[in-house]
This record gives sequence, C-alpha cells and structure tokens, in this order.
Amino acid sequence: MGIVPHTRPPGQSRRRYQGRFSSRRECGAYRGRSDHRTSRPAARRAAQVGTERDGRRLGAGDLGAAPGERATLVQFSSAFCRPCVATRRILAEVAAMVEGVAHIEIDAEERLALTRSLGIEQTPTVLVLDAAGRIVRRAVGMPRKADVIAALGAAV
Repeated sequence: MGIVPHTRPPGQSRRRYQGRFSSRRECGAYRGRSDHRTSRPAARRAAQVGTERDGRRLGAGDLGAAPGERATLVQFSSAFCRPCVATRRILAEVAAMVEGVAHIEIDAEERLALTRSLGIEQTPTVLVLDAAGRIVRRAVGMPRKADVIAALGAAV
C-alpha cells in the first residue's frame, strides 16, 4: 500500500477566482471596513489602488492615453502573456459595444513604477475606472465578456 497524497494540482485553488472582478468592498478598501475576514495585507494593498481611502485618481498622465468619457478599461499585460491576447480582444469588443468607454493597454514591464504603485502582481490585470478615474473594479486573470460588461455597469 502506498500513501495517496491529498493535494490539488498546481493552481486549482486559484482557478475559482481567476478573471473574476472584485469591488472595493470585497478588497476591504472602503472607509467603514468592519469585515473581520479581510486581512491587513489585503487592506494595505487595496489602499494603494487609488480607492476612496487615499483619493487617488488615474488620469491621462498616469495612463499614457486619454480615458473614456463614461468609463475606462485598463489592461496591464506583458510581452509573453498568452491570456493577455484573449483579454485584449474581449476588452476591445466590449469597448466597441459601449459608447464612451475606452480600452487602454499598459505594458507592465515598461510602466513598472505605475504597476508597483497599484499593487499589480500578475498579468493580465484589468482595472475598470469610472468617469472620474477612480478604480471601481479589478480582475486578475482573463475575465469573461459577461463579467466585463457587469463590471462596466458598476462604473457607468
């Protein structure tokens, strides 16, 4: 008889959350945070993201392009990222469908200071900004088209 390991294949526990959008409330980045399940490191990371707590907004100078009139989809990608190609296609389709929404792609390696200041650790990462430039939603990994449209609903 041998010992049967009770481990999951690598990355299986992460798959449930890949590409899902999280709101400021889920990140613990809102002022009245009373959720005991939110860890301090997550709250610190969320505080760096330009949310209500620090009041930072992303504008044309930060993004390197003009933001959309109603909302902006910001994609952080890298040169050798395969899911980034599919994410680019999805975001471009959604931006073309919804009037006043812009899609901006930022190379995470070229804009390393911005990437670090926003706490981005993996590509693709998608940020949904409202008309004022505040981050409303964030997704790490390749999001589904329906999830992007739903996240835009929170920004518009």
